[in-house]
Amino acid sequence: MTDSGRIPTNLRTLMILEIMGKSSQPMTATQINEELRLPKQTVHRLCATLEENGFLTRPGGTKKFQVARRLRELGSGLLYNSRDHVARHQILKQVAESVRETVNYAAPGSTGMNYLDRVETDWPFRIQLPIGTSVPFHCTASGKVFLASLEPQKRQAMVESLPLDRMTSKTIVNPDDLLDALNTICEQGFSLDQEEFLDGMVAIAVPVVDPSGRYVASLAYHGPAQRLILDDAIDKKDILHSAAQKLSQVLFS
Repeated sequence: MTDSGRIPTNLRTLMILEIMGKSSQPMTATQINEELRLPKQTVHRLCATLEENGFLTRPGGTKKFQVARRLRELGSGLLYNSRDHVARHQILKQVAESVRETVNYAAPGSTGMNYLDRVETDWPFRIQLPIGTSVPFHCTASGKVFLASLEPQKRQAMVESLPLDRMTSKTIVNPDDLLDALNTICEQGFSLDQEEFLDGMVAIAVPVVDPSGRYVASLAYHGPAQRLILDDAIDKKDILHSAAQKLSQVLFS
């Protein structure tokens, strides 16, 4: 617990965001205050202000707060702009040199997976999805890795809330089928895109996690189906897993 008398006023909001960022569950203002030991009305007021400004949200009108869009985007931005960006990019380059395909680092945003970093393949024939691109959750390898990382109840609620638009003839648009696929991804530790997002494009992705094992981002590579054979990609999945471990060390050491 923190001594409330030692918390400067201008740090109290940041400490609430820090507590929420570390929690895997929604929290009430009272639960947040168990660590801060501030006056009860102060914590309620600060949480309400964060909610009004889009940093926290209370799903379904409950009393429990959880991370909202602006805080997720803040976290992604800090990771992208940190001094570790160069080291992260070098790890992506090593993967690209090993698999000879385009490698992506993506994190969830409010409407889909956002590409925060990438290294292009040197093949003249390639599929370009530049940094800043946002792609759907339900039909991309990176997005499905994120969905699979959620706890079962949250996973189901998320799937039920998504517009499962058909992008190709192979897109999974039935919620039950998608949930079955996510259960498999959770068990096997990697995800595939079998031309579900774009005709002629396949991909494989693995999760990058924090020291507590919580999902942070997806590491993936993709290529044209004429060149990238998914069985070969699966055989090389350890390259991605090893790189994901290095990324975790870079981001959190």
